Amino acid sequence: MTMLLSVVFSFKNEAEVLPELTRRVENALATIDGDYEIVFVNDASTDASLEQLLALREKNNKIKIINMSRTFGVTPCIIAGLKHSKGDAVVYMDADLQDPPELLPVLLRKYKEGFDVVHTTRTKRKGENPLKMWITRQAYKVINFFSEINIPQNTGDFKLISRRAVDKLLQLHEYDPFMRGLVRWIGLKQAFVLYERDSRFAGQTKFSLLKSINPAKEFIRGVTSFSEIPLYFSLFLGFFVSICAFVYLLRIIIERVFLKIHNPGWPAIMVTMLFLGGTVLFMIGVLGIYLGKIHSAIKQRPLYLIESTVGLSENPRS
Repeated sequence: MTMLLSVVFSFKNEAEVLPELTRRVENALATIDGDYEIVFVNDASTDASLEQLLALREKNNKIKIINMSRTFGVTPCIIAGLKHSKGDAVVYMDADLQDPPELLPVLLRKYKEGFDVVHTTRTKRKGENPLKMWITRQAYKVINFFSEINIPQNTGDFKLISRRAVDKLLQLHEYDPFMRGLVRWIGLKQAFVLYERDSRFAGQTKFSLLKSINPAKEFIRGVTSFSEIPLYFSLFLGFFVSICAFVYLLRIIIERVFLKIHNPGWPAIMVTMLFLGGTVLFMIGVLGIYLGKIHSAIKQRPLYLIESTVGLSENPRS
């Protein structure tokens, strides 16, 4: 039986990249033993991306297209691609050509060796802002410190997963999924392939340094998806601040009653009030993040809505 490999791309406004991306993917997949399909998930592009893909599909009907009803983001698009893919193994990756399609046969060889998940780890990242990379490294250290799983650094959204692993991922009905963590959470046999990441082939990045700093939504998603430690941290922090306030109160009593020392203490009072107020607000913020995730989940809205598909079944895998 011929093996089928699915390659899933989530993209938005990549008209300048798509012809070269498709050419390189087709050349790489021409060397594999088996058949393939290329699933492009269009996150409501406003440029000529869709027209480019339709023209490319006329030359190669293995190109499939999913058009989102509006912009939903990378992760919902990846999940939509996974649900509609038919391959025995699925590779999902960015469409900006920073990740080399020529690595696809290498990932496939690892899969044939018996691995259900094959990650790609970047040994070098060309064209990236050093400050952004430093922030990313620190964020992953914090996520791994708090979480019950270990997420390797420099291992992003370019990986191969077997059909068995895809089915397990699709069983997880999370409203705000953190894919890099979920792929590790499902377990199974996993391997890593090293490579150097290139700069963008063309166009502008959809991510800015400001977005990576403010306030690190991916970081918060990663921590809150796989750990309840922040809730316990809030509890212990509140307890610690209460003990400090009690000790400070004892000191005031001793000074007033036994040492006959009387200090007006307005600065100390203000500092204490601000410290306590800041601590309470911090704990409320942590609780608010978890409550917000619960609020979003109980509404049971779908993760995404599809406007149309080209070359794909309207009834994807559940």
